Order: sequence, then structure tokens, then C-alpha cells
Amino acid sequence: GGMRNKSSSSVYQMANQDAKGKDSEPPSMSIPSTSKSSQTVSTWHGFGQKVRLLAPYLWPRGSLPLQVMVLLCLALLAMERVINVFVPIYSKNIVNNLSDGSSWRTLATTVCIYVLLKFLQGGGAGTSGFISNLRSFLWTQVQQYTSRVVQVRLFGHLHSLSLRWHLGRHTGDVLSSVDRGTSSINNLLSYIIFSILPTIADIVIAILYFVSYFSALFGLIVFICLLIYLTFTILITEWRTKYRRDMNTQDNNAKSKAVDSLLNFETVKYYNAEGYEVTCFEEAILKYQQSEWKTNASLALLNQTQNLIIGSGLLAGSLLCAYMVTEGQFQVGDYVLFGTYIIQLYTPLNWFGTYYRLIQSSFIDMENMFKILTEHRDDVSATDLQLTTGEVKFQNVCFSYTEGNVILRGISFTVMAGQTVALVGPSGSGKSTILRLLFRFYDVQGGCIRIDEQDISRVTQTSLRSYIGVVPQDTVLFNDSIRNNIRYGRIPASDQEVEEAALTADIHYKILSLPEGYETQVGERGLKLSGGEKQRVAIARTILKDPRIILLDEATSALDTQTERNIQASLSKVCANRTTIVVTHRLSTIVGSDQILVVHDGQIAERGRHEELLSQGGLYSAMWLKQQHSTEQIEPG
Repeated sequence: GGMRNKSSSSVYQMANQDAKGKDSEPPSMSIPSTSKSSQTVSTWHGFGQKVRLLAPYLWPRGSLPLQVMVLLCLALLAMERVINVFVPIYSKNIVNNLSDGSSWRTLATTVCIYVLLKFLQGGGAGTSGFISNLRSFLWTQVQQYTSRVVQVRLFGHLHSLSLRWHLGRHTGDVLSSVDRGTSSINNLLSYIIFSILPTIADIVIAILYFVSYFSALFGLIVFICLLIYLTFTILITEWRTKYRRDMNTQDNNAKSKAVDSLLNFETVKYYNAEGYEVTCFEEAILKYQQSEWKTNASLALLNQTQNLIIGSGLLAGSLLCAYMVTEGQFQVGDYVLFGTYIIQLYTPLNWFGTYYRLIQSSFIDMENMFKILTEHRDDVSATDLQLTTGEVKFQNVCFSYTEGNVILRGISFTVMAGQTVALVGPSGSGKSTILRLLFRFYDVQGGCIRIDEQDISRVTQTSLRSYIGVVPQDTVLFNDSIRNNIRYGRIPASDQEVEEAALTADIHYKILSLPEGYETQVGERGLKLSGGEKQRVAIARTILKDPRIILLDEATSALDTQTERNIQASLSKVCANRTTIVVTHRLSTIVGSDQILVVHDGQIAERGRHEELLSQGGLYSAMWLKQQHSTEQIEPG
């Protein structure tokens, strides 16, 4: 991701977006939002830690061709430094040859060498030379390697994080952090290796050359000028960072608003809220533009300061050199040498502010990405779950989503292998939470959950989930074919197995009746299928996964009575001889359960079989009578 490295030249072209050109702000280099407190912290805070995190991506381990490529790029970089010294020397020689009447042969040779050196070096700021182009061509593969490794690692990490983490994030925010983090690593490598280091090397070589060839005074002028230049560049850039961070916070907000409102376009239409959404979006853009103005104004100040310093240095050195020529101490060629060299040196220096700021931006981009990478995931010491029979045991489980709001208070029950246990009770009593804890979307805060006597908080999430099949209340389908949506239950399954699962879930013939059969696209979020059809796809998916433990979370609540009865028949086939936990509102669907638990206010109020609970005349009995009464009213007698 991000920009192709053309070393200096690509940054020149990319950054050349200001009218000024020399220190501009590429729009894609944005910085993720950070908390207010971190806005005052320097980007170089924790520099060592950031470099340590970067280190694994610097060197393509395990790939000899790529390692050779890296070394070759560094050799070409050193070669460029040497050529930079010789270009001004040969331009001086040409002027001296012309003024002291050297032979044509000597002059022609000098001119040819000079042109060859210029061909290798490139024509200054805008155009890159042969070596630079060759280097960026070779570096592309190294950059692709880095980009791939980072993106794949991040994507895998995002999937390993808890549901709690994902629910607290905007997907748009996370994706833009990942995007920017990936490109920032690539950009950092190319800026530091191909821009900052060469510029510093050029400065050191130049000062040594001026001191040895001209006099200490010239070295001093160049040194003082560069010192003032770098000091001001760094100070102003550090001061500007807060505006830059703020601009990107506003940019993220505007994007999040847009993504949010487009994802929920149905809701927007239900309430005629299009005008409101547009106004909110416009307000977000206006805030962004205020920050953008401050960013650009401070950039203009930086540019003018740099210009002034460089102009002063050039004036002092040129006057001194011109004076030496008139005094007869230097030849005319020496003035040309000084002018050529100093301008050649100032060209990359003009970009020093840009590089410094881009490196700084890249570090800020990386902050968010590394924050994601350091998020807690599975315990390293976790072992795989060894499932033998499939017995599930809740022992005194306590849980709350937020501090002080207790959802479950000391829940204990056992589901024997192959049994079906139903959880019933009013909304908000904690039934679905029990399933989420068993699937380890969240970890318990008290007590423990065991499967075959193994504490599930001590096993890997992957092994735990491989044994559990879930048919949720809201089936989410991918925008893909029906065949691939069913196959998601077990990716390597053959077409025949997919169709057998659909047959068991009683949706096979319905799929065949569609114009494109199994290849029918379901549309984004499965909008092209009815509720009952989506539910059957979810059941087929679970049948294909062939889990030992099944969780049904209100699996039929969104359906009409007839569809529900048909699906209930499919479900009972699936659940036969498997440990099953059912959460439901409709009591008629769980009459045959081995055990019914009535959850009330985070505790188990009643437990037993259907008949036992009816005879107790408690909560269950009241719910049953109420539902029987309402169905009698609805169904024709």
C-alpha cells in the first residue's frame, strides 16, 4: 500500500503539490486520531520501541534474492553520494578549460564525463537519474514484501481480537488506521534510507570538501547555515504537529459519519432523515477544513523561514567566493564549483522539512496500528480443547458488560452430553449472554465454564469454537453466492456436501428454483433472501460444520408460525445426539427439551422438564398460559 518509492524523486513529485512545491503536504499522508493528551507528546517519544517494532519488517528474512536486492540498493545509494561530489568538480573544470584555452580534445573529454555523470545523477530536483531509477525499480519488490507481511499480520490480528474490542470501534476507523499504518511503514523505510541518510551524508561530505578545497571559512558558512536551517525546520514542524493531528481527527470523523450513514441507509429512509445526515456530514467537513487551513498556514510559515535561511547562506558564501575570484586567489571555475555544489546541496535540504514531517506523520500513523497490534489476544499458554463427550458445565458464573451493571449472578447448570437444554425468560434476563460466554466472545468475571472438565478460559479460542456451531437470531450472509455462504461452515467441503447440508436444512429445492441456483448472489448483508431462507442457509452452514455442541439463539423468532414449524423440524434433525443449548421466547418449540432453565434477573429462577415446571405454577407456567392464550386468539378455531 501507499506510494511507490522513487526515493528522492518520487517524494519530490508526490510532495510537489503546493504552488511553492518544496515542502508540501501529500493528502494521503494522514494521521489517525489520537487522544487529547497524546497531542502534546512529541512523536519521537518511545522512538526506540517503535524502531524495535519496525525491525522485523526491515530485513526480508528467509528470502535470499530480496536480501541481495536490499544490499544492491544500498550500494547504488553510496554510488550516488560519490557522483554528487564529482558533478560540481567537472562543471568547474569545463569553465576553467574554456577560460584558459585548453585543447579541444581535453575540453570534449571533460564535457563527455560531465554529461555522463549528470545522466547517472539526474537533472536535479524533478527528474531522477539512471541510478535513482534503477534503485527504485529494485526496491519495489522489497517494499511489496514489507507491505504484504504487515497487512497480513494486522488482518489476522484483527480477527483474533475479542468481540468487546470490535464493538467499541468504528470499522471505518480501524480500516483507515490499518491502511495508513501499512503505508507508513513503507514510507518510513524509504524516507529514512533514501532521503534522510543520504542528505546527512551529503552535508558532511560537503563541509569536509569546502574546508579542504577552499578554506575553513567556507565550511563554517555552510555549517552555520545548515545548523540554523535544521533547528528552525524541526522546531516549526514539531509545533505544527498538533494542527496536523487535529486535521486527521476531523478527517476520520467525517469519513466515519459517511460510512455509518451509508451502512444504515434503510434506517435513514424510514425516518426521512436524509437532510439531517447531509447536514451532519457538512458540519464534519467544515470542522475538517478549519483544521486544514491552520495546517496550510503553518506550512507557509515554515517554507518562508527555510527560504530566508537558505538565501542568506547562499548570499554570504557567493559574496566571499566572488571576492576571492576578484583578488585572484580563485579561478572563475571555483565560483561555478561553489554555486553548483551549494545549490545541489540545498535541493535535498529543501525537502528535509518534508522528510522530517513525513517521518513524523508516519510514526503517528504507526501509533494507532501498533496500538491495535498490542491489543490483548489469546493467552500464549492456552492449550487446545480436547473434546470427548461434549458435557457443558456452568459453575457459579458472574458477568457484567459494564462496571456495576451485573447481568449474570452466580449461574450454575450442567448440560449432559447429547442433551438439549432450553433457556427461557424475559428479554434482558441474560439468556443470550450465557451463549456468548460459552462461545468466549467475552470472558467470565467470576466462576468458570467447563467443557468436559476443561476450563474454557484456559483453552485456545480456535479449538473451542471448532466444536461449537451457532445458529444466531440474525443471520449475516456475505455478498457472495449461496453456495459459498453455506460452504463457510467448512471451507474445504465439496459441492456435494454443501448440497446435502442444504437438503437437510430443507432449502435445497428452493435454491434450485432460483434462476442461477447455487450461484445466486445473496446481495449485501443477504438482503435478497427472506428471513426464513436466510435462517435455513444458517442452519445448512451449521450442519456442514458438523459441531458437537450447538447453540441456537432465538433461531426462529423472526419467522411466522408455519415457517417456524418447518425449520424446527430441520433443527431437531441437526440437534439429535448433540449437546444443545437453546435460547427462545416461544415455549412451544422447547416442550421436548431434557431440561428447561427459567432465567430471571441474571439468576436461574426455575429448572426442570416442561411438565414439572407447569405443575409448579411459577414463572414458566405463567409464561406458558400467556402464550397459549395469545395463539388461541390468533389461530382460527
